[in-house]
Amino acid sequence: MLPGHEIMERFSHLQVLVVGDLMVDRYITGRVDRISPEAPVPVVHFQQEENRLGGAGNVALNMIGLGARPILCSLIGDDADGRQLMQLLPSFQLPIDGLLTSTERPTTVKTRIMAQHQHLVRIDRESVLDLSDRESALFLEKIRGLLRQQKVDLIVFQDYNKGVLTETVINEVLLEARQRHIPTAVDPKRKNFWAYRGVTLFKPNLKEVRDSVPFPIEPNLLSLQDASNYIHAQLQHDTTLITLSDKGLYIEQNGIHQLVGTRPRSVADVCGAGDTVISVAALGMAAGLDLDAIANLANLAGGQVCEKVGVVPVDRTELTEEYEAVRNGH
Repeated sequence: MLPGHEIMERFSHLQVLVVGDLMVDRYITGRVDRISPEAPVPVVHFQQEENRLGGAGNVALNMIGLGARPILCSLIGDDADGRQLMQLLPSFQLPIDGLLTSTERPTTVKTRIMAQHQHLVRIDRESVLDLSDRESALFLEKIRGLLRQQKVDLIVFQDYNKGVLTETVINEVLLEARQRHIPTAVDPKRKNFWAYRGVTLFKPNLKEVRDSVPFPIEPNLLSLQDASNYIHAQLQHDTTLITLSDKGLYIEQNGIHQLVGTRPRSVADVCGAGDTVISVAALGMAAGLDLDAIANLANLAGGQVCEKVGVVPVDRTELTEEYEAVRNGH
């Protein structure tokens, strides 16, 4: 495995299109001191509200944290939340060139109510309808324009089933990528699970695999190999990476496969771990890392963000240090 600093240097040369569902992650934080007399629910005394980039935005933030240069490609609402989202991008040096606004749908907002570092409830404001034909045509032209104008080293699909990644959009972007010899990666959801035929890296989690293949899957090497073989027969892709929550991850490429277990962690919040894993694994693939390095780096990164409350991107320095410890046998 390459040293960590060499890997991060390779990442810094990559420009990535992140295509998919962009949203606002809104955190309302307060303090709970009592139960409501009106119903058996906690009363949250408001302290602060914070808006963060969520969904495909969190993947972009992970890419930035790892030194790469992402361009977000998504469609958001022509509304106050969309304008607020646009205002968040410049602070992260993220361009707005790949974004379209629509009067046909709202900006997706996930509002999390937090108290004493506990996640109490989440409220989702969204539309999950597929893009209209008009929106799809405009969105695809936006992506093709970026591919003509920019040197793109990797395309990552980030699918949350909010309607941006329709089968038409997926197929057309994959076709553009193949014609330009650009590697692709996806973190799929159930609705379009089988739409990513020919993608380079396919990264579902265990639940998504269990929901999509016609036989039982257990988190062991033989069972996961059966699942990977079945998925490959349908998609004809290159690499399979299946995240296994607290059991680590499974990765397979050209018949070479391995199961990588987790290191001991104090898990605070699993939100956003999948975003981190796809970011690290996809960059590793585009940077030409071997399978062992991709698996270990992605596994460590996913574990690290689970130690933090809320959806947060990976810390480059922390990841490099822990990767070096594993690489040196510690």
